[in-house]
Amino acid sequence: MDVLRCKTPAMVRKEVWAHLVAYNLIRAVMARAALEFGGPPRDVSFKGALQAIWAFAERLVNATGRTVEELSEWLLIAIGSYQVGDRPDRVEPRKHKRRPKHYTLLTQPRAEARAALLATC
Repeated sequence: MDVLRCKTPAMVRKEVWAHLVAYNLIRAVMARAALEFGGPPRDVSFKGALQAIWAFAERLVNATGRTVEELSEWLLIAIGSYQVGDRPDRVEPRKHKRRPKHYTLLTQPRAEARAALLATC
């Protein structure tokens, strides 16, 4: 959610809500996997859970009946296996990795900017 792609305020709100819903659904699946494995949800890796969900997504969408239940069980097993390692004294700097671009921001429609650029040539 680093860069929002929508242009209108209403669509930006929808995009933010979609990200929040997806995040909460992933956290709910992580909590369920942790509950089944008897550990705290904070010990399950978010990135690992996300990768497992993406790996199972296509098969879950195309599955029916008992296959959905079986795949869901395997998904929980896969998510539960991604544990966050114990990293004592870990310190990470809060810095931006993206480098700023050396161009000004495009503050008008692209077609207008292109026409103005062609007019100066």
